[in-house]
Amino acid sequence: MASDGYLPLFETRRVKGRIFYRVFVVSVFVCIFFIWVYRLCHIPNKHENGKLLWVWIGLFAAELWLGFYWIFTQSLRWNRVRRLTFRDRLSQRYEDKLPGVDIFVCTADPKIEPPMMVINTVLSVMAYDYPTDKLSVYLSDDASSDLTFYALMEASHFSTHWIPYCKKFNVEPRSPAAYFINVGESQGEKSQSNELTAVKRLYEEMENRIQTATKLGRITEEIRMKHKGFSQWDSYSSPLDHDTILQILIDGRDPNAVDNERCALPTLVYLAREKRPWHFQNFKAGAMNALIRVSSKISNGQVILNVDCDMYSNNSQVVRDALCFFMDEEKGHEVAFVQFPQNFDNVTKNELYSNSSRIFNEVELQGLDGYGCPLYTGSGCFHRREILCGSKYSKETKIEWKSKKDSKGEESLLDLEETSKALASCTYERNTQWGKEMGLKYGCPAEDVVTGLSIQSRGWKSVYSKPERDAFLGVSPTTLLQLLVQHKRWSEGNFQIFISKYCPAWHAHGKISLGFRLGYCCYGLWAPSCLATLFYSVVPSLYLLKGIPLFPEITSPWIIPFAYVIFAKYGGSLVEFLWCGGTALGWWNDQRLWLYKRTSSYLFAFIDTILKTLGFSESAFVVTAKVADQDVLERYEKEIMEFGDTSSMFTILSTLALLNLFCLIGAVKRVIIDDGFVKLYETMILQILLCSTLVLINWPLYQGLFLRKDNGKMPSSLTAKTLVLALVLFGIEVT
Repeated sequence: MASDGYLPLFETRRVKGRIFYRVFVVSVFVCIFFIWVYRLCHIPNKHENGKLLWVWIGLFAAELWLGFYWIFTQSLRWNRVRRLTFRDRLSQRYEDKLPGVDIFVCTADPKIEPPMMVINTVLSVMAYDYPTDKLSVYLSDDASSDLTFYALMEASHFSTHWIPYCKKFNVEPRSPAAYFINVGESQGEKSQSNELTAVKRLYEEMENRIQTATKLGRITEEIRMKHKGFSQWDSYSSPLDHDTILQILIDGRDPNAVDNERCALPTLVYLAREKRPWHFQNFKAGAMNALIRVSSKISNGQVILNVDCDMYSNNSQVVRDALCFFMDEEKGHEVAFVQFPQNFDNVTKNELYSNSSRIFNEVELQGLDGYGCPLYTGSGCFHRREILCGSKYSKETKIEWKSKKDSKGEESLLDLEETSKALASCTYERNTQWGKEMGLKYGCPAEDVVTGLSIQSRGWKSVYSKPERDAFLGVSPTTLLQLLVQHKRWSEGNFQIFISKYCPAWHAHGKISLGFRLGYCCYGLWAPSCLATLFYSVVPSLYLLKGIPLFPEITSPWIIPFAYVIFAKYGGSLVEFLWCGGTALGWWNDQRLWLYKRTSSYLFAFIDTILKTLGFSESAFVVTAKVADQDVLERYEKEIMEFGDTSSMFTILSTLALLNLFCLIGAVKRVIIDDGFVKLYETMILQILLCSTLVLINWPLYQGLFLRKDNGKMPSSLTAKTLVLALVLFGIEVT
């Protein structure tokens, strides 16, 4: 507490053990340096073996790259902090002055983002523990689906029962689907049990109506006649050719917009921005910018929260947590946005696809927060509206927090809808700064990250908040291909940022700290890291087959830095993973997916980025599927890897796996025939270790190629193709 009696709304604490960790990091770097020295001091003679010389140079380049990349990863751990909020202090000082909050939920495809999932997210944020007259919820539907609109209309009716129930019994989580899974009718007092039965029955009736319409694939005329909003689809041609569709389903200005306890309801708005075949839509960034403009006309909340449609709110207090950072009297004026972690409720015990983002959430974002610059990751992020619209930082900036504006009587509901539609038209942004200096940035698959970077480059700070109860829970990929495609998009976007003017490595000098610049390189260099990984995954194994050593002998003192780095790198990551709540098998799966992503997703991202830079291709946005077939889901829950699709990514992974297997078998054969085990062990121990590890880590691939009979195995055509490729490459090396 300060001498003047000031009590902050949030507190920053440094993570313990920093001194020990920093000593450890220095020791590892010293050994990495000696590995570089070894490569330089033992360069093969060009005249004796010219090919080996180039291999040696390749290994040195790979080790140089991986060494520097490791340094970048440590900058994320160098200055970690944790944030604690004091919501009671916020309520004492500002309960009557809380600002309006506009919440954006984005969806793009009703087939892979089912309407029931979307409205559960909407209902969860409508029921926040926050004054409902200061909440406004907007659903952006880029598929312009009348099925999604119908589901939202049903949700607006159900909210009159759900919101008061949540507040009366302090329900968590406030997504109906998640809540009903976790609670039984027998729990709680009799009064709650009766009300639970009633509200659950209403939910199931609503779900049945929505599912019936979804299976039918259209809205019946009987339903259309009941709501004027469906008439906006009369001029609808296709998802890519239609007028702006905007409907205010709940008007927060209307005194009759109340729940069954006669309390005000949040404003609820459906928006499908105008689409034309000849007009590029800028994917999610374009949808978000349309929402920013439309919401400024309807509610104009000072704070904006955006969430993905599959990322329901799991913590009803999260709005107040965010406001503790924005409204702090001493430091709040510096904060542009508050990022909460994206957690998932369908992750298996041992994280089959390493999709919990455990280290990213528990370690790396805390490290970036230590520099005041955690990334904007696209969902679960609170923004100050004025900053998102281009405001620059100044130390003299004073923020006047206002309640949501009272526009009662200014415009009729119909007039408000009509005037707001123009803000979501295709031509509105023409000759403006939208997508450049205002709103989310255009031209990059990682529109969220580059937008956050541009905000930070204007002098603003950001905050990472991880409350004890997860703020948001979503759906992670349930197949390997979904995960690889998702990471291709992320790595491609981050690499595009790295080679653009927004890269922190050279942009906004003096406004972004050195630690953040180094830390961001981890993400910006995901894609090009594929080259060093591919080289290390192939060449040492091939030279093991040839019997040519590429590393120090076991009796040489030069093996010490190699052994120490291997032990420290993987031992340290195991301890870190376990400390973050993971399992040993989960860590092993994480190492496997690290290899798979680098040799497939990042490789394709690197190639596509280079082609786009040279003008040979255009960026595309791929929505990750949020639903899976029942048999796929059953295999996922049993932690059986899914390979059922034909993909060029699987071709690369399988070929590399088979090549390493053939090399290991060839080396074993050489030992048996030549009786050279001792010699091989003494001269090539690290190559044996590397090749054996690669074979072990690829065991699920071998199962998918040869041993499994279920539908999740590798397609026979892909198995044959990769087997031929691997045999050809193996045969070339043997000859």
